[in-house]
Amino acid sequence: MVRTPLTPEERERGERLGRLLRAARGDRSMTEVAASAGISPETLRKIETGRAPTPAFFTVAALAGTLGLSMDELAGQCVLVPV
Repeated sequence: MVRTPLTPEERERGERLGRLLRAARGDRSMTEVAASAGISPETLRKIETGRAPTPAFFTVAALAGTLGLSMDELAGQCVLVPV
């Protein structure tokens, strides 16, 4: 199966998600947050740095729950507004 390349907008949305999650993590360690969400620290690192711009829904939901974020609010902040 060949994966379609991501558009610049999809990459930007992934980078925005990563920045939001990183800000919400604050001073908590990456290892602590990842373990609490049931993912690997490397997966969290990739999401936060934008190298995994389209993480699975349940991964994002687990991170949102761990970080005390609303999925609606998180999704709303990741939507790109056309210029």
